[in-house]
Formats: sequence, C-alpha cells, structure tokens
Amino acid sequence: MGKHSESPLPSRLKIARKTAGLSQEKLGIMAGLDESTASPRMNQYEKGVHAPDFRMVKTLSKILKVPTAYFYCEEDELAKIILTFKSKG
Repeated sequence: MGKHSESPLPSRLKIARKTAGLSQEKLGIMAGLDESTASPRMNQYEKGVHAPDFRMVKTLSKILKVPTAYFYCEEDELAKIILTFKSKG
C-alpha cells in the first residue's frame, strides 16, 4: 500500500471509482460537486493533494457501494475483507 505514513484513501478511492466504471468528473458530479470543479477535485483526492472530509467520504462510499472503512483500512487483505461486508444501505 505504499508508505505506512500515507493515507490509503487516495489509492482506494481510485480503485473503487474505476471498479464502478466512473470518470473522476462523473463521480464528483454524483457526489454533489459543481461540474467545473468535479474532475479536478476528485483528481486531487486520488493524488492525495487534498483529503475529502468525512461527510464527502460517506457520500463517495454510498455512490461507489463500498463500506466507508474500506477507504481508511491500512492493510490490503483486511480491505478486501471489508469489501465483502454487506452494509444495510
């Protein structure tokens, strides 16, 4: 997962977005961002330049159909297990 001091969120967000078949722009718009800033903002989140607040992470989690914990889990194997968790919606 890269350096231990770095957040796993950027790479996990990118993986979940690509798995869902969404562009950065489409995901940003679905998450409520303005069309003109949706793609750049998602790009910054995926590159780790900026981090989304928890409310945004919850929104992205819902759109991408992954548990919120998936974005924060440091261990890749545990992240895979978290993906199998079925939330109650």
